[in-house]
Amino acid sequence: MSVQQEAGVGGEDLEVWIDQDLCTGDGICAQYAPEVFELDIDGLAYVKGSDDELLQAPGATTPVPLTLLRDVADSAKECPGECIHVRRVSDKAAVYGPDAE
Repeated sequence: MSVQQEAGVGGEDLEVWIDQDLCTGDGICAQYAPEVFELDIDGLAYVKGSDDELLQAPGATTPVPLTLLRDVADSAKECPGECIHVRRVSDKAAVYGPDAE
């Protein structure tokens, strides 16, 4: 089963955000998907915008490119802080992370 089938996304747009209050700064997300995540000088992970800039506003989201879905999903699954949230854009339903069913 593919990651897309597992998430039940079927081509739907996804977005990801990080709850910095829960981030442990392990950097696993940046190892899995450096195109999407980066650690800042404060030691916490943030998502990156399309211009590669860190999005530091609380709850800031960035789109999940289909080509990186597996890496982003693995980041959410392996995150020790359980702070990575991947959700559908259309209805904000969590598909990976601590709120996913």
